[in-house]
Amino acid sequence: MRKPKVGLLPLYVELYDISVPEVRPAINAAHKAASDKLKSVGLEVVDVPVCRLAPEFEQAIAAFEKENCDCIVTLHLAYSPSLQSEKALAATKLPLIIMDTTPDFTYDHTTDPDQLMMDHGIHGVQDMCNLLIRNKKEFQIFAGHLEKSNVALRVAAAARGAMIAAELRSARVGLVGGAFAGMGDFQLPEGEFKKDLGIETVNYDFAHGEQLISEITKADIDGEYASDSAAFDIDPALPRSLYDNTAKVALALRRWVKEESLSAVTVNFLATEGPNPGLPTMPFTECSRLMANGTGYAGEGDVLTAALTGAVLKAYPDATFTEMFCPDWEHGSVYLSHMGEFNYLSSDKKPYMCEKPFPYSSADNPTVAYATLKGGRALFINLAPFGSGDYTLTLATGEMLDIPEENTQRLSVNGWFKPDTAFESFLERFSLSGATHHSVLVYGDELDTFLSFAKIMGIKTNVIC
Repeated sequence: MRKPKVGLLPLYVELYDISVPEVRPAINAAHKAASDKLKSVGLEVVDVPVCRLAPEFEQAIAAFEKENCDCIVTLHLAYSPSLQSEKALAATKLPLIIMDTTPDFTYDHTTDPDQLMMDHGIHGVQDMCNLLIRNKKEFQIFAGHLEKSNVALRVAAAARGAMIAAELRSARVGLVGGAFAGMGDFQLPEGEFKKDLGIETVNYDFAHGEQLISEITKADIDGEYASDSAAFDIDPALPRSLYDNTAKVALALRRWVKEESLSAVTVNFLATEGPNPGLPTMPFTECSRLMANGTGYAGEGDVLTAALTGAVLKAYPDATFTEMFCPDWEHGSVYLSHMGEFNYLSSDKKPYMCEKPFPYSSADNPTVAYATLKGGRALFINLAPFGSGDYTLTLATGEMLDIPEENTQRLSVNGWFKPDTAFESFLERFSLSGATHHSVLVYGDELDTFLSFAKIMGIKTNVIC
């Protein structure tokens, strides 16, 4: 997890420094107060001196780009002539968020007229927005008093969306075994994800994988077992030899992820068919552990959802890859599961590790660790490709249900999502949008973050709530 990094761009006018220099200390104090407020809502803020003239704006934005900021947040400290900032703002590729605010909550018939110098920045915002639109520069704007409204939280949500967009555009996804044959909804021709979204695919070399597996030592495996003994409730009947076989593959996959600096991985479980010494068993526990450690994952060779999961995990460490399996018509919820992969940070209790029967290939049985997905407010997220650069982000608000101890599905990845809208309508609208069968689950009321993400990415949205 990391904080969104924002470049705070303070706008002012040189005229006031010349004609009313005594105002500047209060202006500087307002600048610092805004920076402190953004930090208090979870943002990393890159501060620059107050900008008045075109060279100052150019220098500030160059600093934001050098610092790899996720976005720029503007702050009008007073009126600022738009032609001073226009070229620098139009030229940058960084997403732009306008925070339209002033220091005082009240400006009415009882206000001291001297406060006008502190509280008239909104018409500078209007001047600038006109020029941004003329330059076809996309932006988001949030208005309100810093302390008496939720404007800082709204800016923070948009900044998280910008961070997730930046992470997705720089994604490196390890593809193990290619895509599941015949599973078409998440696939595009080779190179399309890179061209459209910046996602780079790194193919797993099975010969190199075999070498990595051969380099895993008994000490490595014993260390992993000690770690897993603390993290999981391990079935006493689990054969240690079976555990060791899976651990070798898990540790080798972990080393490959580190070697390639991958942000996400997707594994096609059918690639274990063989014998295949580069993937002799399906490393379910490692796929899950990767998510718990901040690396994205999706099943069956789904590069797009793996990249999305990896980007989302930077902001929401307990998010997880998931899939709808079975409708519960009676209770208006849908059963979420997958073969054995989920983020352990999303579990309601310590997962239970055991042997998993694996009839899907000739591979050895692997270990798996099961738990129920924890309850709470949640957002169901799906990114679907349609070709020719066309994508749709489907977002559904709802609740992950708290599940009682008596749970017949406990020996599986399991959880139930209850959408806010009528269940039948939810299923209909989900598929009418063309959403794929692989998705990401995020905990919390986080719709605004992903609306901002979609806007920054230029992706269509379908909101079900």
